[in-house]
Amino acid sequence: MKKTIPVSAVFLALFLITNTLIPQQEVVMRIREGMPIIPVAIPEFLTQNNSPDQASAASTLREVIISDLEYSRVFKPLPEDYYQYIDPLNLEDINFKKWESIEAKLLLSGQVSENRDGSLIFEAKTYDVKSARFIKGKKYQSDPSLLRLVGHKISNEFMKIYGEPPIFTTKIVFVSNRNGNDELYMMDYDGYNQTRLTFNKTRDYMPAWSTDGKTIAYTAYNNQNAALYLFNPFEGTRTLVTDHGTSFGADFSFDGKKMAFCSTEDESNSEIYISDTNGKNIRRLTFNNAIDTAPSWSPNNREIAFTSDRLGSPQIYIMDAEGANIRRRSFGGNYHDAPAWAPTGDRIIYVSRVAAVFDLYVLNLRTDRIIKLTEGYSRNESPSWSPDGRHIVFSSNRTGTIHIYTIDYDGTNLRRLTSRGENKLPNWSRK
Repeated sequence: MKKTIPVSAVFLALFLITNTLIPQQEVVMRIREGMPIIPVAIPEFLTQNNSPDQASAASTLREVIISDLEYSRVFKPLPEDYYQYIDPLNLEDINFKKWESIEAKLLLSGQVSENRDGSLIFEAKTYDVKSARFIKGKKYQSDPSLLRLVGHKISNEFMKIYGEPPIFTTKIVFVSNRNGNDELYMMDYDGYNQTRLTFNKTRDYMPAWSTDGKTIAYTAYNNQNAALYLFNPFEGTRTLVTDHGTSFGADFSFDGKKMAFCSTEDESNSEIYISDTNGKNIRRLTFNNAIDTAPSWSPNNREIAFTSDRLGSPQIYIMDAEGANIRRRSFGGNYHDAPAWAPTGDRIIYVSRVAAVFDLYVLNLRTDRIIKLTEGYSRNESPSWSPDGRHIVFSSNRTGTIHIYTIDYDGTNLRRLTSRGENKLPNWSRK
């Protein structure tokens, strides 16, 4: 079970630390795309004195950073037994030859000290081992309760060094009934700090982060009415977008200028609409007697993937951002739904039903190749990408109860993030 903290502590943490279609052939085998893994040495962090508090802080920070970098698929922390061949780190005279001998490419040193007010100071420095060159250093001052956030920020700096999107301070918003009603919650990318966001008598569904990570679009069901709202969890403000018909399934464009969503406000069936990010200037994009739903913006903001049953069964389509040039992108089977466009622009993940089993598939838009990510007699649904396009969060009832999981884009590294109540409809922030 992951640790939980109060909402106020989360907010304090955030404040303090800063067009000819080619039918695809389904591929059910796992396909792994190779990429370089950079070995990183992370020896035990030093402390200013031998106080238990500093030692505990140093241990927590190191644990968080190692876990982050192992998850990254970019870096690989060296195994613990490698350090037995190296003398303890001397910050005044680092023997880079010895670190190179155990195949380290990067070295992270860290030192914890303490202020008189009880706050902790952590200084981190990164070195290129082969060239014996200092790369980057940062100093963080933090309350002891915010050490995990500090660790995630240090891990983000590693990603930035190599031009990778930082993901370790991102949040996942989701729906949970753990307190008796479907409410919005958010958590860190790794499942820690699960925090309740809404407190009301409505049933809240389908949350989606805005591009800047400050606002959540979601649908609130109350007395058979389903209204679409914009909610800022950090300021506690909520704005109504529309309460005409049933409005749901919002997704924000990558440039932060537009929002797409579904609504029945003009027809009895669902159609796709777009608006400004603030919910103003609503305009309808699709016009037909079929159900059009689940819009997902392309990273270049020029196209929208969506689900439609216009040919009899739910399939994945793509249209231009203005609603023109609609073309089908899924073939075979009679149920494909919930497309989510990868931030890398080259892939779309979606849900497919085969013999009452719902699994996740990834379509490569360049090669038309399909990879099956999940297997089992369960419902694997509601996929959402991490900002770097290497991980997916989704919901599954594989244990009998619906919970939130993450999995890598090649079907490896499955992790369960939630443990209380039923948890569903996750959405991963882009920042």
